[in-house]
Amino acid sequence: MTGLRARGVRVRYGGTPVVDGVDLDVLPGQLLALLGPNGAGKSTLLGVLAGDVRPDEGSVELNGVDVRAMRLDELARRRAVLLQEHHLSFPFEVADVVRMGRSPWRGTAREDDDDRVVAGALATADVAHLAARRFPTLSGGEKARASFARTLAQEPGVLLLDEPTAALDIRHQEALLTHAATLTRKGAAVVVVLHDLTLAAAYADRLVLLADGRVRGDGPPHEVLDPGLLTEVYRHPLEVVRRPGTDEVVVLPVRPAMHPAAAQEVR
Repeated sequence: MTGLRARGVRVRYGGTPVVDGVDLDVLPGQLLALLGPNGAGKSTLLGVLAGDVRPDEGSVELNGVDVRAMRLDELARRRAVLLQEHHLSFPFEVADVVRMGRSPWRGTAREDDDDRVVAGALATADVAHLAARRFPTLSGGEKARASFARTLAQEPGVLLLDEPTAALDIRHQEALLTHAATLTRKGAAVVVVLHDLTLAAAYADRLVLLADGRVRGDGPPHEVLDPGLLTEVYRHPLEVVRRPGTDEVVVLPVRPAMHPAAAQEVR
């Protein structure tokens, strides 16, 4: 199967390795969640997979072609990237921001689908009612959804999403990851950086757990979400609880008992 293939990826900033010898295959039909504490190398690795960050060592291939050898328009037709932050220099309307996702298809036969695709992306991301709003006037969550709609409008085979749920309320978190999972069933490959381990367990086919730039776990959720491993990686005690009557798991921090005086103040 084709997809993204990373081998021996190393990235150093100021001599410090932030991604350290990572091998990774991202397969069509799979939702892969990158997990790990702050500074683990998740966003940097995602940038390498996207072809936006040049590794000091190693390579990344997309459908058998080195991403560094691909023309930008060709790369943009094959993969779309959603960044953590959503900034624009000019006050474009939301509909225009989403339409930017169609620019890789300009001058091709698929340009004829622009209006239909943009309308569908606006609806899917629940921002159709915001189409005429200026992007800078949106809330953080609305900006995130509009940016996700732009990503969808590219119609790529690979989606790389960096903390797409961070600014979203629960309803929109669930909706975004449900749609991402739907795309994998249509043959897309999706890589998503998440901090919510329970959310990752619910939607990801595969988890890759990073720490200090290295892969510490790689496999299905029930294998990677080991309380001992998670406690070691996150440097905080964690427990993994199975919801009664389901296959779902919930990852919870183990909190020390509240001091009696503090508990009295809360009451």
